[in-house]
Amino acid sequence: MTQSARPDGGRAALAGFVTNRLGRATPRPAPAKAPEVSRSSAAQNFENLPGYRELKLQRSAAELIGLGNPFFRVHDAKAGATTRIDQKSFTNFSSYDYLGLNGHPKVSGAAREAIESYGTSASASRVVAGERPGHISLEQALAAHYHTEGCVVMVSGHATNVTTIGALLEAGDVVFHDALSHNSIVTGVQLSGAQRRSFPHNDLDALETMLQATRHEHRRAMIVIEGLYSMDGDAPDLAGFVALKKRYDAWLMVDEAHGLGVTGRTGAGLFEHCGVDPKEVDIWMGTLSKTLSACGGYICGPITLIEYLKHTAGGFVYSVGMSPPLAAAAESALAVMQAEPERVERLRRNGNLFLATARKLGLDTGFSLGLAVIPVIVGDSLKAVTLSDRLFKRGINVQPIIHPAVPERSSRLRFFLTSEHTPEQITDTVNAVAEEIAAIDKGGSLIEQLLAKR
Repeated sequence: MTQSARPDGGRAALAGFVTNRLGRATPRPAPAKAPEVSRSSAAQNFENLPGYRELKLQRSAAELIGLGNPFFRVHDAKAGATTRIDQKSFTNFSSYDYLGLNGHPKVSGAAREAIESYGTSASASRVVAGERPGHISLEQALAAHYHTEGCVVMVSGHATNVTTIGALLEAGDVVFHDALSHNSIVTGVQLSGAQRRSFPHNDLDALETMLQATRHEHRRAMIVIEGLYSMDGDAPDLAGFVALKKRYDAWLMVDEAHGLGVTGRTGAGLFEHCGVDPKEVDIWMGTLSKTLSACGGYICGPITLIEYLKHTAGGFVYSVGMSPPLAAAAESALAVMQAEPERVERLRRNGNLFLATARKLGLDTGFSLGLAVIPVIVGDSLKAVTLSDRLFKRGINVQPIIHPAVPERSSRLRFFLTSEHTPEQITDTVNAVAEEIAAIDKGGSLIEQLLAKR
């Protein structure tokens, strides 16, 4: 993720207003004698955790201008192109079900068969409780997909990055990662003790400058990129990164969490999208929770890497093995994806339609390639939340992405397209976005609206 930007003047004004407003609205009589609180006791108060005050401030500001909380809504339906919330149907753009495989008969059927044979849990780590056939066959299928010697699957996508990077590197090593890398990548580097150097997004020249200047200072080096960036919907030049990793003797790790099923003609991933032999990449990482409609993560690569991780990576050795029905569902989803490339084609048509319509209406879609992830950048957090709320009232479910997940001036709505969205759903949604942005802009700044309610 990007580093947080400092709040701008408008946000600071809102913060001050909310603080004053709340102070007048809920006056508290002063106690006869304030109890003495030791410094250590104050530090132990959860309300004093960094960021908690800002969280409360954001919630108070939303309440003052009548905005609902867009997060943690309860969905009474499977994740997909449509959903149901509070007995109402919505067109849904907050699902990673890119190829519509969540609930596919073959995928659900494989999970049911695994439950009948093996139950719902592996019970303990695979080191302790042993393997189940589904673990092995899923790993073999993923390894074959990436043309690698082996694979290891783990129960969490986030933990897969954290534990893999943490197990491979240590003090004296270095990781070069894209500035927009996921939190799990940054956390893994911090765990490892290696030095962390971020380069500007997709900037090969900047990365080479860093490598020229500092690579000689470290024993091992790793370059980490993503196959499809989940905040911006763009992809890197894989051939360029392969060339750099060879030139400067570094490992190259590609996080395919959002790329599998999306990039490439058949959805094979970044290597197909860029026309690069997948064997040129040292470590392929991905998640099972998106296109593959299950849960967990995987690492594909040389057999020595896989054996090492299976015996040393804490997120594998000390964590329960993957649930057998999840392993079966993921393997079945991968097979359906490979057997039905028309799903990828439908997804591509939908993404292109959304992107072309949005740009025609003057919406800011950033660097998106229009493959599955398309942001609509609106500028500030309050505007993003307001736009999301207005669309929700029109039967469109899409989440705002706000500071600190992105810099304040880059706050956005993030649309996830699936192969199952209809052209009508897409065009109606984009038109609604443009209409609501115009209505918000016509009404003046959100600060002015808020002050007018005083």
